[in-house]
Amino acid sequence: MRNTWFVMIVGVVVAFAIMAFSLNNSKTAEPPVALKKDSVASVAAFKKVYTVLMSARCMNCHPSGDVPLQGDDNHLHTMLPKRGTDGKGLYAMKCANCHQPTNTAGLHAPPGNPNWHLPPADMKMVFQGKTPRQLAQQLIDPKQNGHKDLKALIAHADDGLVKGGWNPGDGRTLPPMSYVAFKKAWLTWLNTGAYAPAK
Repeated sequence: MRNTWFVMIVGVVVAFAIMAFSLNNSKTAEPPVALKKDSVASVAAFKKVYTVLMSARCMNCHPSGDVPLQGDDNHLHTMLPKRGTDGKGLYAMKCANCHQPTNTAGLHAPPGNPNWHLPPADMKMVFQGKTPRQLAQQLIDPKQNGHKDLKALIAHADDGLVKGGWNPGDGRTLPPMSYVAFKKAWLTWLNTGAYAPAK
């Protein structure tokens, strides 16, 4: 009889311990960012972001076709390299053959980055020709943005290629606002609901 009571007491203690452990560990993680929905602030911020994304520093690597663009006038890349499946070029025409880890010295010389590439063929992330609404919707859609959730989109502002837009090498126009202002607008857009402009 004593053994039965002992087993029952141990069983109850173990059950409570398991319940306490489960409750303690089932708490949902804090969201990566505390969202405060504000469609007006969100749309206003994206309109600022859009001016940067439409600048040559972003547009040239987000073309509608498979040949990158070049120059402040967004003409087709002179060497006519192709995207390739991984976005890093095709056959012998690899991006890294000319685009070194850092900018090449000289006027209009190839800008550099250790990870220079276009978006891959299965996720082209086209900016060229997109309206503000179309681009905003594309950027927040994981099926079109490289499978990025909110946390990854926020982190993307610190990506080396993104930041490289403000260090493009001699002879190139900078984006229409500073990197600090761009990042602030990017975060404001996302943190207030990532709303797309009406048109």
